[in-house]
Amino acid sequence: MSPADTATKPPPAAERVYHHVKQAVLDRRYEGGTLLSEGELADAVGVSRTPVREALLRLEAEGLLKLYPKKGALVLPVSSQEIADVVETRLLVEQHAVAKVVPAGGQLLARLEELLEEQRMHAAAGDLAAFAAADRCFHAAIVRAAGNAILAQLYDQLRDRQLRMGVATMHAEPGRIAKNITEHTEILQALRAGDAGFASGLVQRHISWVNNLARGEAR
Repeated sequence: MSPADTATKPPPAAERVYHHVKQAVLDRRYEGGTLLSEGELADAVGVSRTPVREALLRLEAEGLLKLYPKKGALVLPVSSQEIADVVETRLLVEQHAVAKVVPAGGQLLARLEELLEEQRMHAAAGDLAAFAAADRCFHAAIVRAAGNAILAQLYDQLRDRQLRMGVATMHAEPGRIAKNITEHTEILQALRAGDAGFASGLVQRHISWVNNLARGEAR
């Protein structure tokens, strides 16, 4: 087989099912509480049931689904405990990272400005999934810039949960879209000013709102 043939070869069937289901769960086309059947998924992706089972087992291991023999796969809702755990982990990582990147270099500042512009564009288009992805990238850029590869890897493990929670919470509280942009702008301004303490405080306030929303205390 030539390199060109290898480059154009489609991904394995189980991989196609995995990405189809995972993306649909993350952007809420398959919402929490939805029961997915192997047959429907096989028809949707155009594969047999065997790779569907393989993909669903993988997604169950990632905590997105719960399999029920002969019934299907239940999309697990985002629990208040999961939200609390993710927020706690994010605060530990991100407050440390944002303080460590001060004084912020020009490359980081330019990247954050670029991601802010992407968020404005996706907000204007009403694309919550794309907005959540750009939002997550904004924070991840700061964590990576802190220069701790192990910490960055730990943070990346939260990616799927962050994306899913981001879309869910913005559906529940649409006004947060504009607030997120405003608060990201404030964080960027604090980094430009070289004020590590202020930037850390802004990150703490920005991330903690998710817990407030989960408790019914949206601000």
